[in-house]
Amino acid sequence: MVLGRGLWGLMLLLSVALYGSHAPLLTLTKENGQIPFSASSAVVLTELTKLVLSLVFLLIWDWKRLRVSVSWYHAAPFALSALLYAANNNLVVHLQLFMDPSTYQVLSNLKIGSTALLFSCFLHQRLSLRKWLALLLLMAAGAFYAHGGLQAVPRSPAPGMPLHITPVGLLLISLYCLISGLSAVYTERVLKAQELPLNLQNMFLYFFGVLLNMTIHLFSSSASAEGFLEGFSFCVLFVIVSQALNGLIMSVVMKHSTNITRLFVISSSMMVNALLSVHLFSMHLTPCFFFSVLLICFALYLYYGVK
Repeated sequence: MVLGRGLWGLMLLLSVALYGSHAPLLTLTKENGQIPFSASSAVVLTELTKLVLSLVFLLIWDWKRLRVSVSWYHAAPFALSALLYAANNNLVVHLQLFMDPSTYQVLSNLKIGSTALLFSCFLHQRLSLRKWLALLLLMAAGAFYAHGGLQAVPRSPAPGMPLHITPVGLLLISLYCLISGLSAVYTERVLKAQELPLNLQNMFLYFFGVLLNMTIHLFSSSASAEGFLEGFSFCVLFVIVSQALNGLIMSVVMKHSTNITRLFVISSSMMVNALLSVHLFSMHLTPCFFFSVLLICFALYLYYGVK
């Protein structure tokens, strides 16, 4: 599949919008400050939606390319991808037990560095000093935004959760960043190594994703306490479909571009997140936000603009 520059740009902009709208839309689904549905069942439905969409796109666009012989030898590598993604999704939940949310948001930006290092090592992509500097600026932008890019409307004073992280938290955040980078780089390598239609590769990946996440859901404590679709609403279903669509876009990015492009998309999405938070929740932009935007723009220029 060859995408024109205009279509490629629109696809990346759509991904930025989908990434950036995820957290605000999830906040809109909350009732009394709590998410009213099972997070594990939402993950299963997201993976299932990706699987169904991949099948539909395969039948529409790639049916004639299925004459190539396909076996479990082609599908097996995606089992590890699905396992890594499932492990990371569940690790995020447990991280919150060992650190405050602000510390997690700042330190989770280290996954940019881990992804770049693994990208350079395992995909044999030598990055220039200028490009490493661009990625460091991207990490700094995320840290500044997480530290204080948005400010809530002042209310009655209440004690907040103090900044803290335990030794176990340090170990887990390091593992999270490592697995995050490893899952992305490994998946990119598999996608590019096989001469198969991307939609077929996606079907392999999301088949294992549904299988693993359904198993996790069945063994989770929430599965026995709530029905599979309990608490779901139109807004929740919209979040699921939007995240499924974004996952498919990211597979196109990893197949036809690189994980570095994916990192810039994720970092740029903070601008959409901030603007939606201002509009929906009356949050205030702080100097940290504008400094983060400046760093992202400079990083984009260094990585893609300077010849």
